[in-house]
Amino acid sequence: MSQWLPSASPEGIAARADLLQVLRHFFHDRGVMEVETPLLSQGTVPDPGIDVFRLPGGGDEPDRYLQTSPESAMKRLLAAGSGDIFQICKAFRQGEAGRHHNPEFTLLEWYRVGWDHAALMREVAELLGAVLNVDNWQVWPYRALFIELLGVDPLNDHTSLTTLTDLAESRIGSVPDDLDRDAILDLLMSHCVEPRISDWGLVFIIDFPTSQAAMARCIPIGDVDVAARFECYVNGKELANGYWEQIDPDALAAQLHAENTRRQQRGLPLRPIDERLLAAHRHGLPECAGVALGVDRLLALKLGVESVAETISFGWDRA
Repeated sequence: MSQWLPSASPEGIAARADLLQVLRHFFHDRGVMEVETPLLSQGTVPDPGIDVFRLPGGGDEPDRYLQTSPESAMKRLLAAGSGDIFQICKAFRQGEAGRHHNPEFTLLEWYRVGWDHAALMREVAELLGAVLNVDNWQVWPYRALFIELLGVDPLNDHTSLTTLTDLAESRIGSVPDDLDRDAILDLLMSHCVEPRISDWGLVFIIDFPTSQAAMARCIPIGDVDVAARFECYVNGKELANGYWEQIDPDALAAQLHAENTRRQQRGLPLRPIDERLLAAHRHGLPECAGVALGVDRLLALKLGVESVAETISFGWDRA
Protein backbone atom coordinates (compact mmCIF):
# COMPACT_ATOMS: atom_id res chain seq x y z
CA MET A 1 0.00 0.00 0.00
CA SER A 2 1.46 3.35 -1.05
CA GLN A 3 -1.01 5.69 0.67
CA TRP A 4 1.58 6.44 3.36
CA LEU A 5 3.80 8.11 0.77
CA PRO A 6 3.78 11.91 0.27
CA SER A 7 1.82 13.20 -2.70
CA ALA A 8 4.63 15.67 -3.44
CA SER A 9 8.05 14.61 -4.69
CA PRO A 10 11.19 15.42 -2.66
CA GLU A 11 11.91 18.13 -5.24
CA GLY A 12 8.40 19.57 -4.76
CA ILE A 13 8.79 19.62 -0.99
CA ALA A 14 12.14 21.40 -1.32
CA ALA A 15 10.64 23.87 -3.81
CA ARG A 16 7.90 24.66 -1.31
CA ALA A 17 10.45 25.47 1.38
CA ASP A 18 12.29 27.75 -1.06
CA LEU A 19 9.04 29.50 -2.05
CA LEU A 20 8.11 30.20 1.56
CA GLN A 21 11.50 31.82 2.08
CA VAL A 22 11.07 33.96 -1.05
CA LEU A 23 7.64 35.13 0.12
CA ARG A 24 8.88 36.04 3.59
CA HIS A 25 11.89 37.90 2.20
CA PHE A 26 9.63 39.82 -0.20
CA PHE A 27 7.58 41.24 2.64
CA HIS A 28 10.46 41.64 5.08
CA ASP A 29 12.27 43.81 2.53
CA ARG A 30 9.14 45.98 2.22
CA GLY A 31 8.64 46.43 5.95
CA VAL A 32 5.46 44.32 6.17
CA MET A 33 5.12 42.49 9.50
CA GLU A 34 4.31 38.78 9.68
CA VAL A 35 1.44 37.86 12.04
CA GLU A 36 -0.44 34.77 13.22
CA THR A 37 -4.16 34.51 13.94
CA PRO A 38 -6.42 31.65 15.12
CA LEU A 39 -7.44 28.85 12.76
CA LEU A 40 -10.65 28.32 14.75
CA SER A 41 -13.06 31.17 15.42
CA GLN A 42 -16.65 31.83 16.45
CA GLY A 43 -17.36 33.80 13.27
CA THR A 44 -17.21 32.77 9.65
CA VAL A 45 -18.14 34.05 6.20
CA PRO A 46 -21.78 33.99 5.02
CA ASP A 47 -20.67 33.67 1.38
CA PRO A 48 -23.12 31.17 -0.21
CA GLY A 49 -20.37 29.88 -2.49
CA ILE A 50 -18.13 28.71 0.36
CA ASP A 51 -18.81 25.61 2.45
CA VAL A 52 -17.14 25.74 5.86
CA PHE A 53 -15.96 23.17 8.40
CA ARG A 54 -17.97 23.59 11.61
CA LEU A 55 -16.91 22.22 14.99
CA PRO A 56 -19.93 21.98 17.33
CA GLY A 57 -19.39 23.57 20.72
CA GLY A 58 -19.67 21.50 23.86
CA GLY A 59 -21.81 22.57 26.80
CA ASP A 60 -22.01 26.36 26.88
CA GLU A 61 -19.28 26.72 24.28
CA PRO A 62 -20.34 28.22 20.94
CA ASP A 63 -19.74 26.48 17.64
CA ARG A 64 -16.45 27.32 16.02
CA TYR A 65 -15.37 27.31 12.40
CA LEU A 66 -12.12 26.51 10.67
CA GLN A 67 -11.12 29.72 8.91
CA THR A 68 -11.70 30.02 5.18
CA SER A 69 -9.13 32.83 5.27
CA PRO A 70 -7.56 34.91 8.07
CA GLU A 71 -9.34 38.04 6.78
CA SER A 72 -11.52 38.78 9.79
CA ALA A 73 -8.79 38.34 12.41
CA MET A 74 -6.24 40.30 10.39
CA LYS A 75 -8.67 43.20 10.03
CA ARG A 76 -9.11 43.20 13.79
CA LEU A 77 -5.33 43.58 14.05
CA LEU A 78 -5.42 46.43 11.53
CA ALA A 79 -8.13 48.19 13.55
CA ALA A 80 -5.94 47.78 16.65
CA GLY A 81 -3.10 49.64 14.88
CA SER A 82 -0.87 46.87 13.54
CA GLY A 83 0.06 48.64 10.31
CA ASP A 84 0.99 46.66 7.19
CA ILE A 85 0.77 42.91 7.86
CA PHE A 86 1.01 39.56 6.10
CA GLN A 87 0.37 35.95 7.03
CA ILE A 88 1.11 32.53 5.55
CA CYS A 89 -1.36 30.08 7.04
CA LYS A 90 -3.66 27.13 6.56
CA ALA A 91 -7.24 27.74 5.44
CA PHE A 92 -10.12 25.30 4.99
CA ARG A 93 -13.06 24.99 2.62
CA GLN A 94 -15.25 21.91 2.70
CA GLY A 95 -16.04 20.02 -0.46
CA GLU A 96 -13.37 21.67 -2.60
CA ALA A 97 -11.21 18.74 -3.67
CA GLY A 98 -9.75 18.30 -7.14
CA ARG A 99 -6.80 19.14 -9.36
CA HIS A 100 -6.87 22.81 -8.38
CA HIS A 101 -8.42 22.51 -4.91
CA ASN A 102 -7.55 20.90 -1.59
CA PRO A 103 -9.96 21.33 1.35
CA GLU A 104 -6.94 22.21 3.54
CA PHE A 105 -4.74 24.67 1.70
CA THR A 106 -2.14 27.38 2.28
CA LEU A 107 -2.95 31.06 1.88
CA LEU A 108 -0.73 34.10 1.71
CA GLU A 109 -2.78 37.10 2.80
CA TRP A 110 -1.59 40.66 3.23
CA TYR A 111 -2.91 44.16 3.89
CA ARG A 112 -1.53 47.55 2.95
CA VAL A 113 -2.66 50.57 4.95
CA GLY A 114 -3.49 53.65 2.87
CA TRP A 115 -3.56 51.71 -0.41
CA ASP A 116 -6.37 51.06 -2.86
CA HIS A 117 -6.83 47.93 -4.96
CA ALA A 118 -5.00 49.45 -7.94
CA ALA A 119 -1.82 49.95 -5.89
CA LEU A 120 -2.16 46.45 -4.46
CA MET A 121 -2.52 44.91 -7.93
CA ARG A 122 0.86 46.34 -8.83
CA GLU A 123 2.44 44.72 -5.76
CA VAL A 124 0.81 41.38 -6.60
CA ALA A 125 2.33 41.68 -10.09
CA GLU A 126 5.73 42.44 -8.56
CA LEU A 127 5.50 39.41 -6.29
CA LEU A 128 4.55 37.15 -9.19
CA GLY A 129 7.38 38.64 -11.20
CA ALA A 130 9.79 37.61 -8.45
CA VAL A 131 8.36 34.07 -8.18
CA LEU A 132 7.27 33.22 -11.73
CA ASN A 133 9.50 35.58 -13.76
CA VAL A 134 6.51 37.20 -15.47
CA ASP A 135 7.02 40.79 -16.59
CA ASN A 136 3.88 41.68 -18.52
CA TRP A 137 0.35 41.83 -17.22
CA GLN A 138 -3.00 43.17 -18.33
CA VAL A 139 -6.13 44.51 -16.60
CA TRP A 140 -9.65 43.77 -17.80
CA PRO A 141 -12.88 45.11 -16.30
CA TYR A 142 -15.33 42.27 -15.63
CA ARG A 143 -17.91 43.93 -17.89
CA ALA A 144 -15.51 44.42 -20.80
CA LEU A 145 -14.25 40.83 -20.57
CA PHE A 146 -17.77 39.36 -20.77
CA ILE A 147 -18.62 41.61 -23.72
CA GLU A 148 -15.36 40.73 -25.51
CA LEU A 149 -15.48 36.97 -24.97
CA LEU A 150 -19.19 36.17 -24.61
CA GLY A 151 -20.94 39.08 -26.31
CA VAL A 152 -23.09 39.90 -23.27
CA ASP A 153 -23.08 42.83 -20.83
CA PRO A 154 -23.41 41.35 -17.32
CA LEU A 155 -23.88 44.77 -15.67
CA ASN A 156 -26.68 46.00 -17.93
CA ASP A 157 -30.08 45.97 -16.22
CA HIS A 158 -31.63 44.82 -19.49
CA THR A 159 -29.51 41.63 -19.50
CA SER A 160 -31.96 39.28 -17.86
CA LEU A 161 -31.32 36.10 -15.92
CA THR A 162 -33.04 34.24 -18.75
CA THR A 163 -30.58 35.71 -21.27
CA LEU A 164 -27.61 34.64 -19.12
CA THR A 165 -29.07 31.18 -18.52
CA ASP A 166 -29.71 30.67 -22.23
CA LEU A 167 -26.14 31.72 -22.96
CA ALA A 168 -24.80 29.26 -20.37
CA GLU A 169 -26.85 26.43 -21.81
CA SER A 170 -25.69 27.23 -25.34
CA ARG A 171 -22.04 27.16 -24.26
CA ILE A 172 -22.01 24.54 -21.51
CA GLY A 173 -25.12 22.42 -21.86
CA SER A 174 -27.93 21.89 -19.39
CA VAL A 175 -27.67 23.90 -16.17
CA PRO A 176 -29.77 23.62 -12.97
CA ASP A 177 -33.07 25.51 -13.07
CA ASP A 178 -32.69 27.22 -9.69
CA LEU A 179 -29.42 29.14 -10.24
CA ASP A 180 -29.54 32.85 -9.41
CA ARG A 181 -27.80 35.57 -11.40
CA ASP A 182 -24.48 35.38 -9.58
CA ALA A 183 -24.39 31.59 -9.78
CA ILE A 184 -24.92 31.75 -13.56
CA LEU A 185 -22.25 34.43 -13.90
CA ASP A 186 -19.84 32.27 -11.87
CA LEU A 187 -20.64 29.34 -14.16
CA LEU A 188 -19.92 31.44 -17.25
CA MET A 189 -16.69 32.68 -15.69
CA SER A 190 -15.37 29.23 -14.79
CA HIS A 191 -16.53 27.35 -17.91
CA CYS A 192 -16.31 29.98 -20.65
CA VAL A 193 -14.09 32.91 -19.64
CA GLU A 194 -11.27 31.16 -17.77
CA PRO A 195 -10.51 28.69 -20.60
CA ARG A 196 -10.39 31.57 -23.09
CA ILE A 197 -7.72 33.44 -21.09
CA SER A 198 -5.53 30.37 -20.53
CA ASP A 199 -2.86 31.69 -22.88
CA TRP A 200 -3.05 35.35 -21.78
CA GLY A 201 -0.41 35.08 -19.05
CA LEU A 202 -0.99 37.33 -16.02
CA VAL A 203 -4.45 38.91 -16.04
CA PHE A 204 -6.22 41.05 -13.44
CA ILE A 205 -10.01 41.21 -13.65
CA ILE A 206 -11.51 44.25 -11.90
CA ASP A 207 -14.84 46.02 -11.30
CA PHE A 208 -17.05 43.07 -10.36
CA PRO A 209 -20.83 43.28 -9.90
CA THR A 210 -21.78 44.85 -6.56
CA SER A 211 -23.56 41.61 -5.64
CA GLN A 212 -20.10 39.99 -5.61
CA ALA A 213 -18.48 42.65 -3.42
CA ALA A 214 -18.10 40.38 -0.34
CA MET A 215 -16.10 42.72 1.97
CA ALA A 216 -14.93 45.17 -0.70
CA ARG A 217 -16.35 48.67 -1.03
CA CYS A 218 -18.48 49.65 -3.99
CA ILE A 219 -17.55 52.56 -6.24
CA PRO A 220 -19.07 54.25 -9.30
CA ILE A 221 -17.49 53.47 -12.67
CA GLY A 222 -19.19 55.09 -15.66
CA ASP A 223 -22.90 54.39 -15.55
CA VAL A 224 -22.83 51.68 -12.84
CA ASP A 225 -21.57 50.94 -9.36
CA VAL A 226 -19.05 48.11 -9.12
CA ALA A 227 -17.21 46.21 -6.42
CA ALA A 228 -13.71 47.61 -5.92
CA ARG A 229 -11.97 44.26 -6.05
CA PHE A 230 -9.83 42.20 -8.38
CA GLU A 231 -9.10 38.60 -9.19
CA CYS A 232 -5.68 37.60 -10.48
CA TYR A 233 -5.30 34.83 -13.07
CA VAL A 234 -2.16 33.22 -14.43
CA ASN A 235 -2.69 31.09 -17.55
CA GLY A 236 -6.41 30.99 -16.84
CA LYS A 237 -6.01 29.75 -13.25
CA GLU A 238 -7.34 31.95 -10.46
CA LEU A 239 -4.53 32.74 -8.05
CA ALA A 240 -5.53 35.73 -5.91
CA ASN A 241 -8.52 37.78 -4.82
CA GLY A 242 -8.07 41.35 -3.58
CA TYR A 243 -10.25 44.16 -2.21
CA TRP A 244 -10.16 47.86 -1.61
CA GLU A 245 -11.61 47.14 1.79
CA GLN A 246 -15.00 48.31 2.96
CA ILE A 247 -14.31 50.39 6.08
CA ASP A 248 -17.87 51.66 6.76
CA PRO A 249 -19.29 49.37 9.48
CA ASP A 250 -22.91 49.92 8.47
CA ALA A 251 -22.18 49.22 4.80
CA LEU A 252 -20.21 46.09 5.75
CA ALA A 253 -23.02 44.84 7.98
CA ALA A 254 -25.47 45.33 5.10
CA GLN A 255 -23.18 43.41 2.73
CA LEU A 256 -22.82 40.51 5.17
CA HIS A 257 -26.57 40.34 5.75
CA ALA A 258 -27.10 40.43 1.97
CA GLU A 259 -24.83 37.38 1.69
CA ASN A 260 -26.99 35.58 4.25
CA THR A 261 -30.09 36.56 2.29
CA ARG A 262 -28.56 34.94 -0.78
CA ARG A 263 -27.89 31.83 1.31
CA GLN A 264 -31.54 31.77 2.31
CA GLN A 265 -32.65 32.17 -1.30
CA ARG A 266 -30.49 29.18 -2.24
CA GLY A 267 -32.00 27.07 0.53
CA LEU A 268 -28.83 27.18 2.64
CA PRO A 269 -28.75 27.70 6.43
CA LEU A 270 -27.93 31.16 7.74
CA ARG A 271 -24.51 31.73 9.28
CA PRO A 272 -23.68 33.90 12.29
CA ILE A 273 -22.40 37.37 11.42
CA ASP A 274 -18.92 38.01 12.82
CA GLU A 275 -19.74 40.61 15.46
CA ARG A 276 -16.09 40.95 16.50
CA LEU A 277 -15.24 42.02 12.95
CA LEU A 278 -18.05 44.59 12.96
CA ALA A 279 -16.88 45.87 16.35
CA ALA A 280 -13.38 46.34 14.91
CA HIS A 281 -14.88 48.31 12.02
CA ARG A 282 -16.86 50.48 14.42
CA HIS A 283 -13.64 51.17 16.32
CA GLY A 284 -12.07 52.17 13.01
CA LEU A 285 -10.55 50.08 10.24
CA PRO A 286 -7.94 52.21 8.47
CA GLU A 287 -8.12 52.84 4.75
CA CYS A 288 -6.50 49.74 3.30
CA ALA A 289 -6.42 47.11 0.59
CA GLY A 290 -5.96 43.39 1.11
CA VAL A 291 -5.42 40.28 -0.97
CA ALA A 292 -5.40 36.50 -0.47
CA LEU A 293 -3.18 34.39 -2.74
CA GLY A 294 -3.16 30.60 -3.01
CA VAL A 295 0.34 29.35 -2.21
CA ASP A 296 -0.30 25.78 -3.42
CA ARG A 297 -1.54 27.05 -6.78
CA LEU A 298 1.38 29.44 -7.04
CA LEU A 299 3.84 26.61 -6.48
CA ALA A 300 1.98 24.41 -9.00
CA LEU A 301 2.42 27.17 -11.59
CA LYS A 302 6.10 27.56 -10.72
CA LEU A 303 6.74 23.81 -11.00
CA GLY A 304 4.54 23.35 -14.07
CA VAL A 305 2.47 20.59 -12.45
CA GLU A 306 -1.25 20.05 -13.04
CA SER A 307 -2.42 19.12 -9.54
CA VAL A 308 -1.96 21.02 -6.29
CA ALA A 309 -1.54 17.62 -4.59
CA GLU A 310 1.95 17.58 -6.14
CA THR A 311 2.81 20.72 -4.13
CA ILE A 312 1.45 19.48 -0.78
CA SER A 313 3.29 16.95 1.38
CA PHE A 314 0.11 14.92 1.81
CA GLY A 315 -2.85 15.75 -0.41
CA TRP A 316 -6.45 15.29 0.69
CA ASP A 317 -6.67 11.58 -0.16
CA ARG A 318 -3.45 10.84 1.79
CA ALA A 319 -3.87 13.16 4.77
